[in-house]
Amino acid sequence: MSLADELEKLGQLHRTAQLSDEEFSRAKEKLLSSSGKEASSFSANYNVNVLRRSVRDRWFGGVCGGLAIYSNTESWLWRLIFVAFVCVFGTGFLLYLFAWIFIPESDSY
Repeated sequence: MSLADELEKLGQLHRTAQLSDEEFSRAKEKLLSSSGKEASSFSANYNVNVLRRSVRDRWFGGVCGGLAIYSNTESWLWRLIFVAFVCVFGTGFLLYLFAWIFIPESDSY
């Protein structure tokens, strides 16, 4: 059940006088504090493990396709960034190579 559904359920119990004002405020505070901790720990763990090289959107190793999925942008933008780093700083090739080695390949996308 989502947080919005749970809050709506609490509000409904409060409106029908099944929960007192004090019980409603304690339950709401407990619900909000517990969901905030769980959501932040879940998003931190999820973001660390979600970066994968793309199997479908790839030219060489799928790094730019995977970064595009991870950052919700277009893959051509990441390709342009890597080319710019190669031309301007000379490190784009090395960064791409490390990403190719250390970012695991996806099974699904």
